[in-house]
Amino acid sequence: MAEVLVLVEHADGKLKKATAELLTAARQLGEPSAVVVGPAGTTDAIADALKEAGAEKIYAAEGDDVAGFLVAPKAELLAQLAGEKSAAAVLISSSQDGKEVAGRLALKTGNGLLTDAVDINDDGTVTQSIFAGSMTVKSKSRTAMPIITVRPNSIAAAPQAGAGAREDVQLAVSDAAKRSQVVKRVEESTGSRPELTEANIVVSGGRGVASAENFKVIEAFADSMGGAVGASRAAVDSGFYPHQFQVGQTGKTVSPQLYVAAGISGAIQHRAGMQTSKTIVAINKDAEAPIFELADFGVVGDLFNVVPQATEAVNKRK
Repeated sequence: MAEVLVLVEHADGKLKKATAELLTAARQLGEPSAVVVGPAGTTDAIADALKEAGAEKIYAAEGDDVAGFLVAPKAELLAQLAGEKSAAAVLISSSQDGKEVAGRLALKTGNGLLTDAVDINDDGTVTQSIFAGSMTVKSKSRTAMPIITVRPNSIAAAPQAGAGAREDVQLAVSDAAKRSQVVKRVEESTGSRPELTEANIVVSGGRGVASAENFKVIEAFADSMGGAVGASRAAVDSGFYPHQFQVGQTGKTVSPQLYVAAGISGAIQHRAGMQTSKTIVAINKDAEAPIFELADFGVVGDLFNVVPQATEAVNKRK
């Protein structure tokens, strides 16, 4: 069975949930092979988790040459492995960095690129959410090795233990790939909350929250359910919440099991980043707000009355 390369996402010595989802999806197309990029010791920390998630092989590319630069070395590594292993496909998380790696890889190998997949079939066709989420289509690459970016939380991880055979990979990073170097890393703290793009529950606030101080109401509701906090572009542009938590076409794309939109009108820019969520709950005092067209459940009311009551109700059930 041909190998399917999966670019591993990890942080703080832990495997990200998106990688387990990719390894599950990879089984539809071939034998899942995990590709780990990072400083020395990275693979040892996550090898067991990769095996449990289904990696049959683990390619370890460690060192400053791959960890000290931006995305270009990752694209070169994947291109090298794809050629050596005659890979059937390459799967990458549909993050900002992941999409750039995928684009560079497609150019280097001359293969087709499919982005923002929300499902993958064993015949190689994928389901995509396109045009800011306004259409869903079926697509298939016409090249031998499709390169697919998969939207986090769109495919449920189904762990199936693999052999996890490790192979160290030596990569000679080109001078061109070293033109953009990482000179400083700043960790953005989210406290005990899960990462926005990986959370099963996301509570987002919009312009209707009215101030940065009022976002405590949104945070309290998210914390009561163990969820992440998001914000609309209007809220971010108004200075109510930091940009890294923006959900939308120019922010992050999320696809949680539950998405709560509080004080968000539902402009297409925001909908593009969250409308593949499994269940959407909208809270808005404007009954004509476009967000209600998308919501599975809607509450017409003042979020400052509704959200605290919902928080209290959740806390009572703990």
